[in-house]
Amino acid sequence: MGEEKGLVRAPGRITQDQYKFLEGLVAEGRFASVSEAMRAAIDRFGERRISTDSVYLIGEALIGEGDEVAHIDLLVGDKSGPVGQAFANSLSNLSAGHTPLLAVIRPNLPPKPYTVIVPKVTVKNMEDVGKIFGPAQTAVAKAIADAVEEGMVPKEVLDDWVVVVSVFIHPKAQDQRRIYQYNYSATKLALSRALQKYPTLDKILYEKDRARHPLVSFRAPRLWRPPYLQIALDNPDIEAAKRVIEAVPRNDSIIIEAGTPLIKRYGVGVLQNIREAARDSFVIADLKTMDVGKVEVDMAFEETANAVCAAGAASKETLDEFVYEARRLAIYSCVDLMEVNDPVAKLRSLEQLPDVVILHRAIDVEQKGGQPRWGYIKEIREAFKGKKLLIAVAGGILPSTAKVALDAGADILIVGRYITQSRDVERAVEEFLPCLREDVDLFRVHVE
Repeated sequence: MGEEKGLVRAPGRITQDQYKFLEGLVAEGRFASVSEAMRAAIDRFGERRISTDSVYLIGEALIGEGDEVAHIDLLVGDKSGPVGQAFANSLSNLSAGHTPLLAVIRPNLPPKPYTVIVPKVTVKNMEDVGKIFGPAQTAVAKAIADAVEEGMVPKEVLDDWVVVVSVFIHPKAQDQRRIYQYNYSATKLALSRALQKYPTLDKILYEKDRARHPLVSFRAPRLWRPPYLQIALDNPDIEAAKRVIEAVPRNDSIIIEAGTPLIKRYGVGVLQNIREAARDSFVIADLKTMDVGKVEVDMAFEETANAVCAAGAASKETLDEFVYEARRLAIYSCVDLMEVNDPVAKLRSLEQLPDVVILHRAIDVEQKGGQPRWGYIKEIREAFKGKKLLIAVAGGILPSTAKVALDAGADILIVGRYITQSRDVERAVEEFLPCLREDVDLFRVHVE
């Protein structure tokens, strides 16, 4: 008996001949036991059932508003592939409150491709049942049938493909007309998107930092569109810091820094006070970490900082731990190169570059006539060509010198006293705005 014949029935009950075949493979030394040979047969059977040419498409759509809003997640593909397996599993593995059902236009009339509906929200009573086994069920079925009629789904695959549709019905939904209309439209849109393989990568990359989820009450900003103005709240007075934040005009290119003196006085918990005042802002915790890099990153992360800053004078070991932990937690790592005589050498010594390096002229140095450190920008850029690295400059930045710093290659202008000690904070900030980019439209809800 050949090997192909020996695998025909796997997985499941096997014949006596198949068992003898597996024993023969063990005798040949190809497997240590019949159980091992059986597992190999099952694995090979599964690989053959799921062809690499299988159709496996995914679509999603949100349509409507209020309690009747429809959200559809959809799979479409071959009966012989993973979507077919999911289809069969959904009908044969029932769970309380999430019982799958075939989509039907009316009882005894399903569409093709056959479509199974899986309720997302637990069905708790007969009222909930009526919404699923009524307007939602027929809406999905009609959407599939109409898509076929309109040529969206090729007629030659109707008996080869199946569709799995996950349907959201809010427990408080009441209007059957809206339940039907929203789920019909969402199913059709999700199917269209699946067949078009929407969205494109270009679409995702363009939208990911612009779009805002309608059910999330805050922004989750990233540094992706320099230049930025970073306002350093160094005054160790939280009430004064709040007054500054309240006066800062809303702008997507403004960063809020919890300065080192402020954190030293109140602890990292002060970040929560800043969050209350600057809910949607990108917030940096300037800890000036010198040791135990992992611990301090974790502390800032727990207080919801978007970025954390270490002192460049710290040891290589501390900075490596610092950058690694920040990357692990997916927050930005910043290294302040204040008093680092050779910034390039320091950065080259690290296992991984931080996300941001800061060329910082200390206040005490500035007051004694020390020069800005912008000259290192070109050197750093040349040393790390092709690397994703933001460069910030700090120390006596004024509106009159901001453009000079940006022309030298800076991505972030860090400004403290000029803004925070101004009698008119809003005006002081606005003097820097011409150097920044226009606002991003963050309040669009995309359902196209």
